[in-house]
Amino acid sequence: MKNDMITVDELQGMLRLDTANTTYVMEISNGLYLGHLYYGARLPSGDLSFRSAFNTPMSEETRKKEFVIYMDGMDFEYPGWGMGDSREGAIKVKDAGGVTRTNLLYRGYRISMSKALVPGLPATFGDAPGEGEVPTLEVDLEDPDTGLFVTLFYSAFWEEDVIARRVEVKNKGSQDLVLERVLSAAMDMPAKDRQGRDFELLTYCGTWAREFTRDVRPIGLGKTGVSSIIGKTNNRMQPFLGLMSPGTTQETGEIYGWNFLYSGNFASFVEKNSFGGIRVSVGIHPEEFSWTLEPGQVFYSPEVVMTYSDSGLGQMSRNFHDLYRNHLIRGAWKDRKRPILINNWEATYFDFDTDKLLAIAKTAKECGIEMLVMDDGWFGKRNDPDSSLGDWWVNEEKLQGGLTRLGSELEAMGMKFGIWFEPEMVSPDSELYRAHPDWAIAVPGREPSRSRNQLVLDVSREDVRDYIFTSMCKVLHSAKIAYVKWDMNRHLTDVYSALLPSERQGEMMHRYVLGVYDLQERLLKEFPELLLENCSSGGARFDPGMLYFSPQIWTSDDTDAYERIRIQEGAAALYPLSSLGAHVSICPNHVTGRNVPFMTRGHVALAGTFGYELDITQLSDEEKGMIRQQTALFHKFNDLVRNGDYYRMASFQETGFYDCYGVVSRDKSEMLLTFIHVMNQPCKPNRWICISGLDPEKKYRVEEVGMEKEESPDADGKAPVVCETYGAMLQNAGLIVPCRYGDFQSVLYHITEVREDS
Repeated sequence: MKNDMITVDELQGMLRLDTANTTYVMEISNGLYLGHLYYGARLPSGDLSFRSAFNTPMSEETRKKEFVIYMDGMDFEYPGWGMGDSREGAIKVKDAGGVTRTNLLYRGYRISMSKALVPGLPATFGDAPGEGEVPTLEVDLEDPDTGLFVTLFYSAFWEEDVIARRVEVKNKGSQDLVLERVLSAAMDMPAKDRQGRDFELLTYCGTWAREFTRDVRPIGLGKTGVSSIIGKTNNRMQPFLGLMSPGTTQETGEIYGWNFLYSGNFASFVEKNSFGGIRVSVGIHPEEFSWTLEPGQVFYSPEVVMTYSDSGLGQMSRNFHDLYRNHLIRGAWKDRKRPILINNWEATYFDFDTDKLLAIAKTAKECGIEMLVMDDGWFGKRNDPDSSLGDWWVNEEKLQGGLTRLGSELEAMGMKFGIWFEPEMVSPDSELYRAHPDWAIAVPGREPSRSRNQLVLDVSREDVRDYIFTSMCKVLHSAKIAYVKWDMNRHLTDVYSALLPSERQGEMMHRYVLGVYDLQERLLKEFPELLLENCSSGGARFDPGMLYFSPQIWTSDDTDAYERIRIQEGAAALYPLSSLGAHVSICPNHVTGRNVPFMTRGHVALAGTFGYELDITQLSDEEKGMIRQQTALFHKFNDLVRNGDYYRMASFQETGFYDCYGVVSRDKSEMLLTFIHVMNQPCKPNRWICISGLDPEKKYRVEEVGMEKEESPDADGKAPVVCETYGAMLQNAGLIVPCRYGDFQSVLYHITEVREDS
């Protein structure tokens, strides 16, 4: 990190942030308004005033005559509302008279080397939350007519080439103000790249079992983007937004990326105007949002992280990966290898008892699996999806001796114990609902909408959170439980809180998210060694905000390896492999009915947290042998997968036939390369792969590993050596991967540096 990452030229009115490879510049236009000047590749020091939208300062007389034109042509850093700018503003505030004009004037700045925690919200940090140096620029804006005071925060992460942004809004006036929108970041920028080509919009969309589908489309005039208004992140739309040059590849092209550290309603939009500009806006969705700010109170917006790469999509991905691993994920499991788990859901669904679980655990242990996770159905009278959510006590008709016996027997056999909860939900058929029907989210006098025959608890209420927390703690203290899967399986509807007055019902959605964060924070403080994995009908709550509480998130309920190739490619474009929940499941797959070879299923799951979703007691001896090989591969390569740099060489979505990606150690001494022949092609027996990420000057040995048959290694018990050559050769001449006939065949290559003394 450098000490001059933030510089201010007061004479020219320029405020500048630098990272290792990027520069971000703002200007104070005419001494009044904060404008955006530049964000992109690193610039040398110097005067940038020639880039100003208004090179000649406007006189007071001219500004009075043509103020609207001035506002409509200004490249704003954080635009207000109702002052002549025809584009959508970042903040809209209604005063006591019902007026929504918001006129933000520049008032000053501060520079610090620290980054404060954000009350109630996840946020990036330095060496640890609240610790370590992170150069931060604070810029103050004020609406003098209302007493609204807005502070913009910019924190620069040098090595990761990331800038984190957020906003604090304070009411310094004497009357209540109603915030009708408070976005976390906005920025006006050119609509074209450095070559004069129109930027394209990159998003990741989908639905249940089809999460993280890459979508690239032109940006037309007007507003477009992604959003969610269902109370959570949404498997339909990631809160990520990217602008990239046409034809951008993994290693070439310009790309800007923004991601939102928030787990509720969001809006990530670009708005293109007729004058060749784009406004980027990211924050809490204005729909279903309002917030009454009393005099002296402060509203804290969630954080946005943004990065720029002129070296393609792959560099953007690695920037985000490094940021999340080093400055967002925290706690006991931040840098630790996660246990290999087996989840009983697809093995038993609701039909299990203690003996069945112990039988699964015993066989799993023999195959190298380290933890049993007991999924849905262990509590209340839960034998189907229609009852007992909220009744978090053990069903001892199923689990004779309760969790104490099960946990003790698992511990005796050397297995860790994990458990599933859906804490935010309540079944109408439950003791909890019969006692507290008002705790469920519902509009008074109207029948609430059900999904999966369940309702949502109002976790914006402290009494509801206290009940959930106490119930979970009682369960978790009753046995030695190492892992919790926190699920959330429906949208928020009928949004209403019994404790909020009518004029403040617009606060409900945001208060709900703050309630979820509070619950998870309390749980982790009570159980600091707990491994928490978030889940929401698969990947419907996979967002950076959740990574602050759980180092891994269930990526998708679709565990079909064929589908997971695409899903995990999309997820890995934004999030580190260490955070992707990825398991091997049975075939035919329970979601798609597809059959994929056991070896390929294992290879695909290795690019994630790794585990199993199947009844291991029903597998053949050959399949159990493959599990032993797969668990050995996990232990051999997980440090590399968890900590290394991710490179993608081929995408099945683009090739139509094969997929290839690799993880490289930071010192470039080692790579694990995964190649999958997804669909075989007649008369095309071999594939040619140019390998990215290695040091061109180093010599490497390429070995094939992860063979299906135990006798596949050579006579010395070592994996067969494919070749020894230099990184430049593998990068430019490439590696020939022989065809394996049949669909869904895969191979792993271990590439290691050949040292002179070896």
